[in-house]
Amino acid sequence: MSDSAAPEIPAALRALMAEIGPKWGKPGAPPVSQSVQLMMARFSEVLAGAPDDGVEETCDIAYAGVDPRQVLDVHRPGPPMGSKREAGAPSDPAPVVIFVHGGAFTDGEKARTPQIYANVARFFARHGVLGVNMEYRQAPKWGYPAGTEDVALAVKWARENIARFGGDAERIFIIGQSAGGAHTGSYAYDKRRHPAGGPGIAGHIVISGRVRADNLPQNPNARRVEAYYGTDNSRFDDLSPVSHVGPDSVPTFIAIAEYENPLIDVHCAELCWRLGKAKGRTPPFMQLRGHNHASIIAHFNTAEDDLGRALLDFIDNPR
Repeated sequence: MSDSAAPEIPAALRALMAEIGPKWGKPGAPPVSQSVQLMMARFSEVLAGAPDDGVEETCDIAYAGVDPRQVLDVHRPGPPMGSKREAGAPSDPAPVVIFVHGGAFTDGEKARTPQIYANVARFFARHGVLGVNMEYRQAPKWGYPAGTEDVALAVKWARENIARFGGDAERIFIIGQSAGGAHTGSYAYDKRRHPAGGPGIAGHIVISGRVRADNLPQNPNARRVEAYYGTDNSRFDDLSPVSHVGPDSVPTFIAIAEYENPLIDVHCAELCWRLGKAKGRTPPFMQLRGHNHASIIAHFNTAEDDLGRALLDFIDNPR
């Protein structure tokens, strides 16, 4: 099933994905950062024609006061088809997703382009889920655990404030993409990072997340990992989200691309295995064939919505 209202991914872009995908992160290939930039630029062109279905956006809300980057955007679902809902009119509270973008710990922002990463929150808002797109502190100015602390602060803000936007504070899901998955993963699983009473979330979604810290030679972002976690790799296992899952970990959905930054798919598979071992059943896991580390997130709000639909199902039935 596809979203007929959203733009198709053009054949030329599919061909480009097929060309660069098998080379992604391989020796002699263009730098991963260059491939990411290319994907973001091409998908931004496609997303310029994406529908918003009346989504109401409130941008740059401060969720904390330590750093100017501690802001978020709220994307509120528009009125249902045929509705004459007035501003402030009561309706059933919507589930909430808080999206945490990637950027190899030292780069990236919630508005990488006018379309990305708002496309993620807009997709969810178009389908009745309140979308929050958050910014956070980055290395080298801020090291571990600043990113995870900011996820905690954003969740706290949402639990205290999201009802006035029509969101359900008891159904908050966090989504971590790439380095963002390191921050959401530590918050979701590491009890040392929880507030009193637990994380206060209904589930965790990992999209190509760096859920294990490493500075191995095959990691093209090893130096950036060190900028956030430090250079003492004897600490990396304890600082990694995968090391802290257990039988009471929150429901989790894991998605990876066929062509990932080196090791990210391996670490996500480890997360799936560890959760399965701890809980006695594997969590939902999805690999997007033909996609790469950038397109897996950039394609949200296009007509290809297999992953989006699977996530909507997970939000309706976290497990």
